[in-house]
Amino acid sequence: MPSRLRRRKRKPWGLTLVLLLVLIALTYATVRVYLRAPEQTADIPTITQPATPSSGSQDLSEEEAEVLRSHYERKPGFYTILVSGVDDGNGGSDTNILVAVDTENNYIYGVSIPRDTKASINGKNRKINFAYNSGGMELMAETVAHQLGIPVDYTVLVDLRAFQALVDTIGGVDFYIPVNMDYDDPYQNLSIHFSKGMRHLTGSEALKVVRFRHNNDGSGYGSEDIGRMQTQQDFLKAVAKQTLTPASLTKLDSFCKIFQQYVKTDLTVRNLVWLGGEVIGMGAENIDFCTLPGEWKSPYIYLNSEEVLALVNQYLNPYVEDRLPEDLNILT
Repeated sequence: MPSRLRRRKRKPWGLTLVLLLVLIALTYATVRVYLRAPEQTADIPTITQPATPSSGSQDLSEEEAEVLRSHYERKPGFYTILVSGVDDGNGGSDTNILVAVDTENNYIYGVSIPRDTKASINGKNRKINFAYNSGGMELMAETVAHQLGIPVDYTVLVDLRAFQALVDTIGGVDFYIPVNMDYDDPYQNLSIHFSKGMRHLTGSEALKVVRFRHNNDGSGYGSEDIGRMQTQQDFLKAVAKQTLTPASLTKLDSFCKIFQQYVKTDLTVRNLVWLGGEVIGMGAENIDFCTLPGEWKSPYIYLNSEEVLALVNQYLNPYVEDRLPEDLNILT
């Protein structure tokens, strides 16, 4: 893996659901499909003809056209997948992770996109998770792609209830709860009460732990969403490791039912099968995650343009050439 950007060892809950897709795909493969690589989307933008005062628009020179073509030449076997989680039954997308799968260099890298990230949506400044509320996964993918200057090849939408079902299917998970949790919300019929320390969590208990933001008195993480994301990431990396075990092979039928009920994606079964084989061959040590770098200034998280650009070029960029600052659309 490249080393010019220091890794941030954080593991989003979307990782577990991506790996769930892998297991489901492999199940289908045994019965009725054959391996086929996903087709990369056509991401070369429409060329706007430059205009001159005297002659109007004119064609690009061969040299200019070659420079443009080179700038958008795709790497072989590199795919970007936006994984979004629908939380709380409110129709919003509170968890969004852009996952890069590099089958040539054998790595997977996912970047969590904070829901309060400032973005331009339908011509107005909004928090980025508004894109899903306004236009579903299509607009969410367009917004992420526009901001980061790279294409989103495929999307995966997961109902949060899939998480609870998955944890129950694998028999629960042992997890160290990082803070005391005491929160009650009668409007959502939600009560979260756990003491700091190691505990074996069922699916419903795990869902409460990853949803926790702060206590009734305002104490807790001290950084609500950032602290919550860290707990989600730590917990679900453990879930992923437990899911990808030989023992899980006996539970593939259950995984299939979870997938069919709670997951929507534009990846075909054949795509998933092929990606599943690639991911399993990579090994867990080649899967890593971080969060988009930025700073909270109410009401938004403002991304750090330089750090985002470095991260995109090291892990997320599907093009042969590095992205340039003008390729990104980071709002300040």
